[in-house]
Amino acid sequence: MKQLLGVIDAATHHEDLQDLLLHRPVAALPFAGRYRLIDFILSSMVNSGISSVAVFPKFGYRSLMDHLGSGKNWDLNRKRDGLFLFPASPMDAERNSGIGCFSHYADNLDYFYRSSQEYTVISNSFTVINTDFRELLHKHLECGCDMTEVYKYGKPLDIYLLKTSLLIELIETRYQTGYACIKDVFEDMKSPFTVCRYEYDGFARRVDSIKNYYRTSMELLDAGVWNALFKRRQPIFTKVKDEPPSRYFEDSLVKRSLVANGCQLRGNIENSIIARGVTIGKGSVIRNSIIMQKCEIGEGCVLDSVILDKDSKVEAGTIIAGNPAQPQVYRKGSVIENESYSAKSLMIL
Repeated sequence: MKQLLGVIDAATHHEDLQDLLLHRPVAALPFAGRYRLIDFILSSMVNSGISSVAVFPKFGYRSLMDHLGSGKNWDLNRKRDGLFLFPASPMDAERNSGIGCFSHYADNLDYFYRSSQEYTVISNSFTVINTDFRELLHKHLECGCDMTEVYKYGKPLDIYLLKTSLLIELIETRYQTGYACIKDVFEDMKSPFTVCRYEYDGFARRVDSIKNYYRTSMELLDAGVWNALFKRRQPIFTKVKDEPPSRYFEDSLVKRSLVANGCQLRGNIENSIIARGVTIGKGSVIRNSIIMQKCEIGEGCVLDSVILDKDSKVEAGTIIAGNPAQPQVYRKGSVIENESYSAKSLMIL
């Protein structure tokens, strides 16, 4: 089997996710209680036998670097190959470029020159997927393609495959061709390359808006969807944190929910995702909500269709009633006072 090189574009910013991206890039956005979005594409690469992965962030990437570290949790802390982070230069950081920005790659062209892998997978960092890219490579070679783009339900996932030598050529000739990023090549009807589409039949969701983030998160509460994404033979790796198991007190009741470790639960939780280290007070009710790491919810609260970012506090007796079509979003570190709100009167903070 031909060797693959992994490239993850972590430079994309989504305005529709702005309230959750003030302190982090989309790649580092918490998901499913104990993961970050980048974990899924990065784990897919590792499970596909990829031993060299380059991550290209643009701005606000401190939390991403803290999460990835040396790559140890993905078995990428190696003497040869491994995990590489290449932040954008100040000039590129100001540009609004698409997935696979060639100028960003050009600043780190030595990485591609030194790579021994014949083919390269380029992906965004915000697609929730668990796939084996060797199947994509097999189809690519079978069809005699120069470049292949992955689709789901007829829509692009911003995941591409091509020869490493061709990628280098596209980077070096970007001024002559006018191609600023890999997407430009696929959209050019006069492109001299044989371009193919690969329709992926597994679970895959792009998280590029609050609506998609909430909807995809709620989908995971379905056992069938969970099993389709979290496969026993293709585990999703993440940063390991040593925390005790969650404690369920006698007056707590949990139904159809995902609960991470380190929580203290005294209330009722239904159809929700509770991240690490969350505290929920006695008599509180949490429904259809996403509660991120180390949030504190006081006694007697009612939260319905809420996304509560990390380190937020909800005072006792607070009632927040959103709806699944438009969940109420609170930014990281919010302090929500003891008042009752409705979906009509509460503005997103």
